[in-house]
Amino acid sequence: MANASDGRPGLDNVLLFSGRSHPALADKIAQYLNIERSPISVTSFSNDNFEVQLGVSVRQKDVFILQTFVKPVSDYLLELLMMLDIARTSGARSIHAILPYFSYARSDKKDAPRISVAGRLIADLMIASGAQHIIAMMMHSPQVHGFFNIHTDHLTAHSVFVDYFRQQDINNCVVVSPDIGNAKRASKLARALNLPLAIAEKKRLSDSAVEVSSLLGDVKGKRVLIADDEIATGGTVITTLKMLKEHGAGPVTIVATHGLFTGDAAQRFDAIDEIDEIVVTDTVPLPPERRPKRLVTLSVGHIFGEVIRRTIQGESVGELFEFWPDP
Repeated sequence: MANASDGRPGLDNVLLFSGRSHPALADKIAQYLNIERSPISVTSFSNDNFEVQLGVSVRQKDVFILQTFVKPVSDYLLELLMMLDIARTSGARSIHAILPYFSYARSDKKDAPRISVAGRLIADLMIASGAQHIIAMMMHSPQVHGFFNIHTDHLTAHSVFVDYFRQQDINNCVVVSPDIGNAKRASKLARALNLPLAIAEKKRLSDSAVEVSSLLGDVKGKRVLIADDEIATGGTVITTLKMLKEHGAGPVTIVATHGLFTGDAAQRFDAIDEIDEIVVTDTVPLPPERRPKRLVTLSVGHIFGEVIRRTIQGESVGELFEFWPDP
């Protein structure tokens, strides 16, 4: 992927803002584009309200606003809505919301009575606030893309994982999907690395507890790459690990786009000797206390930066899509 700082025209009109959730990723995107991240200020009041101000004029500018949905999610969501509204009411030429991790994507269906499909609701709120284009990475399911009735680029981190593992000896490896719903993504990684695929069957019991009942595929004596979309409490992966051990699997590498490591997940992973490494991307920031010891973090800043460049210059971003067909 070429670097956008090679003197290409067309980025002089771009402003990149970041909410408070992940300025470090925004800085990587800005560095890729060879632009400066634009400032914002947030003022908190005694009544628990806050005020957001964009630090430069956005009139007739192409405004990109990054916010990833980590704790405190509700505060960061409101902050994003305010920034979108400011751009909308201040004469921005175009308004683009960058969502490296859209946590409400997990609320993608009405599977209980009297609940909200919150992913769709939040999408509506962002659009009503002024978003004209959504740039998100690895949302929980394909149908979430359809919640946004505006231009939406649903991106994948597939390329960074492929590049990483092609530098290793993976001759005796197998890719494992921890559930059937994730099998398509895991299969894409397996094909790119020319590896076999195994699939576990999972039943979710609660937010932190799952049950894995069967395994389709051969893992005996092999190094295993467990590929999932995100790691939160670690329940799914750890339960899958137990089954893999029963089937004679060798050392394990865990691969996930979003590494949240909520609760005591980091400590739980640190206690499992069979794990060689845990490979995630930087879609969410991780404080030191939530970082497992064997964590490897790969950056996706260049992917977001390239989408911004291609968007402004009117080029296709198809091969960066989550569900783009294999070459």
